[in-house]
Amino acid sequence: AMNHAWDGYRKYAFGEDEVLPATGGSTSHWGGLGVTLVDSLDTLWLMDMKDEFWEARDWVKNHLNFDKDVDASVFETTIRSLGGLLSAYDWSGDKVFLEKAQDLGDRLAKAFDAPGGIPLGQINLKTGVSTHPGWLHRKIILADMASLQVEFRHLAYVTGKQEYAKKAENVFHKLKKIEPENGLFPDLLNEVRNELQFAGKEISFGPFGDSFYEYELKIWLQGGRKEPMYREMYDRSIDGMHKEQLMNTSGLTYIRAGSSPRTFDHLTCFMGGLLALGAWSDPNGLTSELAQRDLKTGKALAYTCYQMYARMPTGLSADQVSMNGEERPVG
Repeated sequence: AMNHAWDGYRKYAFGEDEVLPATGGSTSHWGGLGVTLVDSLDTLWLMDMKDEFWEARDWVKNHLNFDKDVDASVFETTIRSLGGLLSAYDWSGDKVFLEKAQDLGDRLAKAFDAPGGIPLGQINLKTGVSTHPGWLHRKIILADMASLQVEFRHLAYVTGKQEYAKKAENVFHKLKKIEPENGLFPDLLNEVRNELQFAGKEISFGPFGDSFYEYELKIWLQGGRKEPMYREMYDRSIDGMHKEQLMNTSGLTYIRAGSSPRTFDHLTCFMGGLLALGAWSDPNGLTSELAQRDLKTGKALAYTCYQMYARMPTGLSADQVSMNGEERPVG
């Protein structure tokens, strides 16, 4: 599958952001940063496609340029481009990737330089000017601002420049101040007088919220399990999910999308793996009551997600599904 996908990208869109498989065309929707290529580097390495990896590396060295007058998504560019470069450096040790990562990190880090330290959704990679995406009407997406920390902390680690980590961690400290008792954060926020306020009540483990809950756990793991705030936030969120968002219908377990009890987002399928990771790393051990609960739920969610593919004539899941039958809360 990877050989097929990469061959198509290489033939029709090498160095572009995305290939258009139906037409054989390409697009630079993400600012012309070679996003597919950079985001695939670690996969190429792990799958022992070393010839393809080194060819892509040469493109990074000779053609990847971040000095562009484009408004880039801080979130997408961090997780795909910055994360892709850092992971490629980790695997290969090639300084080309580190140099490009630091250049990009310096440009993205300016997004945190607002008075309250909360990054806006977009940043111009050339001018450093941050802006809100117009369609959000000045609101801030939870996942956008709280899914940057793993990458910036790792950039701090490999460069020795702790300011990258401090800027990103500040977001979580501000979120901690307004943490709901159930650990479930509404997925849209406002910044008022340099502090965060919730801008609605919708809870999502899919779009707008998903990777925030992922990063609660992974930041704790990244720090050697020595920063309890992140694990405590994760445990509180997962407990709240079990009590208020977890549903079952016709033998299928799912996390409802927002306030809709019958809707399940495909993006939420990451939760099966996250719950398993949280259970295996539980400070009280895998045999503890909560770890066993989370492992059981993770397995059930993974089965539901498998069925989302298995029951489709094409074998491909929809982005969102409606669960038929009488739904009932699990918690």
